[in-house]
Amino acid sequence: MRLLICAVGRARKKTARALYQDYARLVRWPLDLVEVEVRRQLPDYQRRTAEGALLLEKIPDGAVVVVLDEKGKALSSQEFAKRIGGWRDDGCAHIVFLIGGADGLDDVVRSRADLTLSLGRLTWPHLMVRGMLAEQIYRAQQILAGHPYHRN
Repeated sequence: MRLLICAVGRARKKTARALYQDYARLVRWPLDLVEVEVRRQLPDYQRRTAEGALLLEKIPDGAVVVVLDEKGKALSSQEFAKRIGGWRDDGCAHIVFLIGGADGLDDVVRSRADLTLSLGRLTWPHLMVRGMLAEQIYRAQQILAGHPYHRN
């Protein structure tokens, strides 16, 4: 099973990049990060549409798609691990996580989701979300392996 995080924007700050890299290094499943960006100046709705198209073209055929969105479902770490474990056990070849930019995600991207996930009711900077997601993927892996990293 390969995991792919597709995110709008480039993490230029060392702290945001380091947070992602620290946890991504720990994940034993193949985990890749693809960053996309629209460089042209566009109105918000056109930017979201263009960013959405770039995200959608990165999705491999047959992939499970998880969209991170503030309006999504908030899962516990155990519930998140159970979902990933279920997809793994079902023989899923790819799980793709889509993270929008500062202006959010286009509705077309949201409609492609197999799961719309929220990291809680707080609003997080989109560049920070990739690191937080990598930590939760690592935590899910440890939960599924029965490792004590996650404490109940």
